[in-house]
Amino acid sequence: MKPYKNVQTLLAHASIEPDQHHGFVNTPVYRGSTVVFPTCEDMREGRQKYIYGRWNNPSTQALTQALTQLEGAQGTVLCPSGLNACTTAILSVVGTGDHLLVADNVYSPIRAFADDVGRRLGIEVSFYDPTIGSDIAALIKPNTKAIYLESPGSLTLEIQDIPAIAKVAHAHDVLVIADNTWGTPLYHPALELGVDLSIMAATKYIVGHSDAVLGTVSASERAWDRLKKYHFNMGLFVSPDDLSLALRGMRTLDVRLERHYKNAMIVARWLESHGDVTAVYYPALESHPQHELWKRDFKGASGLLSFLTKPATQAAADALLDNLSLFSIGYSWGGYESLAMLTDPKAVRSATTWEHDGHLVRLHIGLENPEDLIADLEQGFERFNRLNS
Repeated sequence: MKPYKNVQTLLAHASIEPDQHHGFVNTPVYRGSTVVFPTCEDMREGRQKYIYGRWNNPSTQALTQALTQLEGAQGTVLCPSGLNACTTAILSVVGTGDHLLVADNVYSPIRAFADDVGRRLGIEVSFYDPTIGSDIAALIKPNTKAIYLESPGSLTLEIQDIPAIAKVAHAHDVLVIADNTWGTPLYHPALELGVDLSIMAATKYIVGHSDAVLGTVSASERAWDRLKKYHFNMGLFVSPDDLSLALRGMRTLDVRLERHYKNAMIVARWLESHGDVTAVYYPALESHPQHELWKRDFKGASGLLSFLTKPATQAAADALLDNLSLFSIGYSWGGYESLAMLTDPKAVRSATTWEHDGHLVRLHIGLENPEDLIADLEQGFERFNRLNS
């Protein structure tokens, strides 16, 4: 592998091998299942670089090698969705009779997975306050095998003290699994901070253009063998066309995230000063409760944030979003476009409570001009106030 002094160079050059592809700078899309061998002995001895399409091909290898370098990992596997990456990471190290600790602010499908599939598989699940830090030691049991966290949480954006949690976890031979989609390894070196399995919904910032669904899991040396074996045995595979889109998106990750961060800060500060907003949840703001942790562990922030409106009717909250011109209403995030949605954390908490009277709005700030985004939101607040007066 080539040496890279700076991450921007790594993003631009990792896994580019024109000499292997007739001079083409981008890895071609390899669509195929069967790989043929010249002789029975070659097949028996596995003498070829590629054996079968599901197991590996040049497209898969290009993306996994690049992500492994970016993450500083022992290895990386690819999954057909971000949620599948989350469940693959968990099930690679947790099984029947084991105890799993899960942060209370996680992506709600993970809560559903833990409560349904996890319990049917005989996995004991406990949810914990994401601000607990090293006090998580009191929750670790003899059968605890992993701690699953998300920092920041994708709705309310709490930052967790990962180094403190990892120190406690490793002292008890417990692995740390983290959804690192928000910061990506570019802004948040999760493995360096003590995480053992770093997950990304690559659908978001790696792909970056809202045109592919993909998940990744990168592992430390401590967790790699188990992840690799589980991934292989489950027959997981990602379309080479989606891999190609992810490789394309990864090349511009640095410049896109820089713009998302810049735009989100401008919008977040404007929201902080708005009379109809009672709180803004964005870790890069000085007002964020875990801002100092964010400054210590993160190199930047992405485009996802939330804000709380003043108390209002549901009709007023709907009117705020329904007729926005530049913000579309939709799930997911991480693409070039801005998105908005109403959400209620009360329904997805058990170890903590969400006691606020206003409406929580989650925004993804895209690559548009932030002045235009602010003007669009201002018109939304005008509709909000007309229906709330």
